[in-house]
Amino acid sequence: MEPINDTHISQFLLMGFSEDPESQPIIFDLFLSMYLTTVLGNMFIILAITSDSHLHTPMYFFIGNLSFVDICFTSTTVPKVLLNIQMKSKIITYGGCITQMYFFILFAALEDFLLTVMAYDRFVAICHPLHYTVIMNPQFCGLLVLLCWIFSALHSLLESLLVLRLSFCTDVEIPQFFCELNQVILLACSDTFVNDIVIIFTAVLLAGGPVAGIIWSYSKIVSSIRVISSMQGKYKAFSTCVSHLSVVALFYFTSIGVYINSSVMHNAHSGTVASVLYTVVTPMLNPFIYSLRNKDIKEALRRLFRRKLIKDTLS
Repeated sequence: MEPINDTHISQFLLMGFSEDPESQPIIFDLFLSMYLTTVLGNMFIILAITSDSHLHTPMYFFIGNLSFVDICFTSTTVPKVLLNIQMKSKIITYGGCITQMYFFILFAALEDFLLTVMAYDRFVAICHPLHYTVIMNPQFCGLLVLLCWIFSALHSLLESLLVLRLSFCTDVEIPQFFCELNQVILLACSDTFVNDIVIIFTAVLLAGGPVAGIIWSYSKIVSSIRVISSMQGKYKAFSTCVSHLSVVALFYFTSIGVYINSSVMHNAHSGTVASVLYTVVTPMLNPFIYSLRNKDIKEALRRLFRRKLIKDTLS
């Protein structure tokens, strides 16, 4: 029987997880613990950077922005998952789905752009150390972050508006735990040619461009490190990039996994696993990557907790 065309569909069903009642509490506890870890971990990074004057530098300014984006990114999906499990429901309204999709695309694009800007920051710091403070001045850093927001918002708005023009069938089951763009488009009964073309074009432009920028920045960094004579100097220069490279690898590998599963393989189980890694695990691990491998942030966190402890003792 052919699916019925219904332009005014009122809701979708998020089918990303097992319907087994016994597994629901486990999924709830797992997502809640990961969400709290993500929020608290990134909040501590932001507090450490804002409260410590030693960390008021371009690199930590971008790390602070990345932590804020990570909190927002995971908050677009996880609270709805927790609510649906508690309510024993899989429903998300049409408006809620479009809103979730908009903010998901916004913060995913923001993270992509910020990682590129951070690669450029490392390039300037290592390849042009004498001009670093002049080039990466506060006004320029603020402008770079503002441009990241503008481009991300425009991209997200375009994708969301193109989805709004589609009509949907009564088959409204999304094989994900959130409204993922490709999966929503697959449910449309109307022609999705424009949506498909825009997705391909923006994927090449907004993913290929930043990746090319990161590769270019690190090719220059490697060239600069190679001419350093001492091994200690080479290690010191490269150690400032390790955390960023780890986050870049984690972000792009998981995002590629989500894209392949949603656009090529259409495997519901592996797609859900890839999405959990991309939307929940990556933002959760980022603060650990930056804090465990960064002496300045570890010292700032110690000072922050010490001040809090002294304040609580005196009060």
